[in-house]
Amino acid sequence: MSNDDQEPRRKFLRQVISIVPASTLATGAALTQTACSTETSTTTAAAGSTTPYDPRYFTADEWKFLQAAVDRLIPADELGPGAVAAQVPVFLDKQMELPYGHGKLWYMQGPFHTDQTPEMGYQLSLAPRDIYRLGIAACDAYCKKQYSKIFAELDHATQETVLGDMEHNKVKFDQVPANTFFGYLLKNTKEGFLSDPIHGGNADMVGWKLMGFPGARADFADWANRPGEKYPYGPVSISGRRG
Repeated sequence: MSNDDQEPRRKFLRQVISIVPASTLATGAALTQTACSTETSTTTAAAGSTTPYDPRYFTADEWKFLQAAVDRLIPADELGPGAVAAQVPVFLDKQMELPYGHGKLWYMQGPFHTDQTPEMGYQLSLAPRDIYRLGIAACDAYCKKQYSKIFAELDHATQETVLGDMEHNKVKFDQVPANTFFGYLLKNTKEGFLSDPIHGGNADMVGWKLMGFPGARADFADWANRPGEKYPYGPVSISGRRG
């Protein structure tokens, strides 16, 4: 955890983890509240499995988009693996089949407002799985019109430009605001990179290893007041698997 100011990706992830309680990261509940579901522990792909994951919700074209997009949001670098190696797309696909993906964890009755402001909170009628489906289709359509290729076929620099334009709502999508789609994609990607592996992401606990986070260890309180010292033990998943 040393030299954070010289390590942009680690600094970025540290900022993410600073607003999420350690207990939340250990359980994997995060903003998606997957702890509310009884399905999570039974839908996890075996860590290190050589069998390709078969998406349950996303189509083949949507899967290509997710692989490319999360790779730009948390890329692999000299500090460690990125979102693809951490199986973040697997986490996203599993979320779409849980109550979170169906929008069952919050109030989804009208009236709805397309001119939403941050102060009002989420005001659309779309569940997360609809945001992804419509957002991916709109992004690919925009890329085809602008660059004659779908998002996954663009070079990295152009992909990052498109994601940045979506973030700042510089592109207009018909059925879902571009910045709304980007916001969910970024938020869920960070969750998949840092949540407990039982939820499908953070494969081999690469996110936790990058952060020096101990995971679901029963007792590490004696290290809380030892800043600057490297934690000597690897992380542990809720399942008991050690990183």
